Amino acid sequence: MIADFFFVFFSSFAALFLLRKVAKRIGLVDKPNARKLHQGAIPLVGGLAICITLAQFLYYSPTILDDAGLYVFCITILTIIGALDDKFDVSFKLRLAIQALLSVCMMYFAGLELHTLGNMIGFGTIDLGMFGYLVTVLAVIGAINAFNMVDGIDGLLGGLSMVTFGGLGLMLFHDGQQSLAYLCGIIIVAMIPYILLNLGAFGRQRKVFMGDAGSMLIGFTVIWFLLLASQNGSRPPLRPVTALWLIAVPLMDMTAIMIRRIKRGDSPFKPDREHLHHIFQRLGLNSLQTLIAICTIATLLSAVGIYGEIANVPEYVMFWLFILCFLIYFFILSKVEKYSPPQETP
Repeated sequence: MIADFFFVFFSSFAALFLLRKVAKRIGLVDKPNARKLHQGAIPLVGGLAICITLAQFLYYSPTILDDAGLYVFCITILTIIGALDDKFDVSFKLRLAIQALLSVCMMYFAGLELHTLGNMIGFGTIDLGMFGYLVTVLAVIGAINAFNMVDGIDGLLGGLSMVTFGGLGLMLFHDGQQSLAYLCGIIIVAMIPYILLNLGAFGRQRKVFMGDAGSMLIGFTVIWFLLLASQNGSRPPLRPVTALWLIAVPLMDMTAIMIRRIKRGDSPFKPDREHLHHIFQRLGLNSLQTLIAICTIATLLSAVGIYGEIANVPEYVMFWLFILCFLIYFFILSKVEKYSPPQETP
């Protein structure tokens, strides 16, 4: 176990340093603009390094995950598309089409799909039947774009991902599925070097960003694991409603901001500076304080979901509590956004 963690950590670290130089040569960098207020051109290699590290680990340990080859194929395609988007700004319609196609591959070849939502509403078990295919495609696209949209300040995507994989790993371990729980730990370790460089632990000149390649990889991995955990057999280790709590902040932030954009008559995919981290910064918090605040909120919400799972709180109670939390979240953010001063852009 310890040897694997060291191997993954240093593989990820080495990949980041090598890819940084390549990225600068080919122009795979993030440059400042009206929405991106960082300094200098930052290599977008976090996702590439994590993809290479996970593919390498699963090559040597293929039995730890069912359909490991298919999973590696899917994240490789997503990482390549994400890197091309980082470099050339690929059409969002093409990205959505590829995400949908990979979700179909996941359902057809790995048998991973949402076929039940459990007793989420309170009127009995909701079996999706044929609608399960459509709902699964929407869930995959939603998860990928939720983690993509939340990637706005240093460390945030990595921190929220660690909260999700940490909570999922605890639930899998509690259920006795040590191999999958162990893989969640491997993913967390693979992200640590990126988080260190992203936060400037080795100097601002070595800073890296995750890029769309990384956020798409993480979002897809999250939904793959959640489906595997919540739709696996007659008594899965995770009820579908608990999955909502494990990705609460990215999901709530994406939903709230898309609602606000649609109300304004804008495209739900139009970039802006109204995400949760932007609101916190407009209230006067710096980037580190914002990171700590949001990750703390995510951890608390994840803990609520885990408690509800372990204590066997009825699914409909957990679902309506989640909806209540979202409504409170949406109301507070709307008020804060209205009365907080807009953030200046150059």
